[in-house]
Amino acid sequence: MLDFVLKIMSAIHNAVFRASGGRVFGRFPGGAPVLLLTVKGRKTGKPRTTPLLYLDDGETIVVVASKGGAPEDPLWYKNLLANPEVEVEMRGHPKRTMRATPGTDAEREAYWPRLVAIYSGYDDYQKKTTRKIPIVLLTPLAR
Repeated sequence: MLDFVLKIMSAIHNAVFRASGGRVFGRFPGGAPVLLLTVKGRKTGKPRTTPLLYLDDGETIVVVASKGGAPEDPLWYKNLLANPEVEVEMRGHPKRTMRATPGTDAEREAYWPRLVAIYSGYDDYQKKTTRKIPIVLLTPLAR
C-alpha cells in the first residue's frame, strides 16, 4: 500500500514540477533542491521518473539512493545500474541526458557531509538500515 501511495504522490509531484518548470516542487521543505530523474526500467524498458534531492557540484550532480532508510535499495537505483543513461530535469535547466555512476566509497566519504548539510534526514536514514546507502554521480555524456 505504501508503494502505491508513493507512486501517486510522485506522479503528482512530477506533473506539477514539469508544468511549472520546477518553480513549484523544485525545492524540498527546508530548501534542498529537487530534480526529476528518469531511468529506463530494467525489466520493462519503460521510462520511470522519480523526484530526488540533489547536490550540485559543478559538472557533477549527486543524488542519494536512501529509500528513507529501508533495508533494500530503491527501484530507480536498481534500474540505473542496468541502464546508466538517464534524463535529468532541474529548475532553470533544459532536460539533459546524463550518465549515472554509483559513487565509490571514497566519493561517498567526501560527499556525505555535504549531502547531510542539505538534508539532515540522510544521517537518520543511514542509522535505520544496515546497508550502506549508495550515492550516485550524474555526469554529462561525452559529446
